Amino acid sequence: PGRSHGRTDPQLTKAMTSKFKSIRQVFPLLLAIVVLLGLFRIWVPQFLGLENLLDLAQQISVNAILAFGMTLVILIGGIDLSVGAVVALIGTVTVAILAQGGLAAGLLAGFGMAALFGVINGVCAARTRMPPFIITLATMLVARGVALRFNEGRPLAVPDAETFFLALGNARLFGFLPVPVLVMIVAFTMTAVLLHRTRFGQHLYAIGGNREAARFTGIPLARNEVIVYVICSLLAGLAGIIHASQLYSAEPASGQGFELNAIAAVVVGGTSFTGGIGTMRGTLIGAIIIGILDKGLNQAGVHFSLQYIVKGVVVLTAVYLDVRRRKR
Repeated sequence: PGRSHGRTDPQLTKAMTSKFKSIRQVFPLLLAIVVLLGLFRIWVPQFLGLENLLDLAQQISVNAILAFGMTLVILIGGIDLSVGAVVALIGTVTVAILAQGGLAAGLLAGFGMAALFGVINGVCAARTRMPPFIITLATMLVARGVALRFNEGRPLAVPDAETFFLALGNARLFGFLPVPVLVMIVAFTMTAVLLHRTRFGQHLYAIGGNREAARFTGIPLARNEVIVYVICSLLAGLAGIIHASQLYSAEPASGQGFELNAIAAVVVGGTSFTGGIGTMRGTLIGAIIIGILDKGLNQAGVHFSLQYIVKGVVVLTAVYLDVRRRKR
């Protein structure tokens, strides 16, 4: 009411422009998924079978959960190289306590240990001049060493009586939906709302975009940075628990390279390595692309050395496109 005919509501125009821009950014990623599925369908005839796709979704879940936390860290201009070792450590701690004190004690000990590493990473990154790369490289070594101290580095079997714990990584709801995928969806929803629908999420974009400007506007940089690293470690702990459940045992040497897959998913999904740009939706699609590559190349019988080369080229291409986009 009160507007003349032929005029456009500025807010509506802005919303439509933003929506079109969002679709334009996601479309190449969705197209890449379709192309990869088509290629691997030709290469591996059973690749698009229902059971194979469900197994693919279950494998993607662990990396996607790690990538959600990594997105928050990279968004503020940081990095967390410790998540792979934290996966191994939390799985080992949880299963070790699980056998002695029960499910509740095991989960409490596991998430408590994950939170501790997150606090250490966050406080060191926020309160010292040490680069996050070095901080998390050090905590990665510490976490890996602590994990290997359990049972002299040998696997710890999950007790058969712990059906709930085993269900976290292997059960299917209604005989169809894998529980890890459901957990991944819940983690995605929570982190997406946190990042895109809260003031805290807006602060993270501001910190990653221009840290000094964010400081002058009164954003609590140190507190937000610590919270981000704690969330990242807690999600790594969740991934570690699911991973141990999937393996039916805690493997102190597991999780090697998980941090690289998580970073690859984040970068492929469009999050800028310099901070300030990225979405959870893009990260989820990036995790799907990395998962399709991993499973498809494995099933096609491609040598693991070539798989590393392919993923390296994919990540390099994604970073190059990000640089081009920022220049424009």
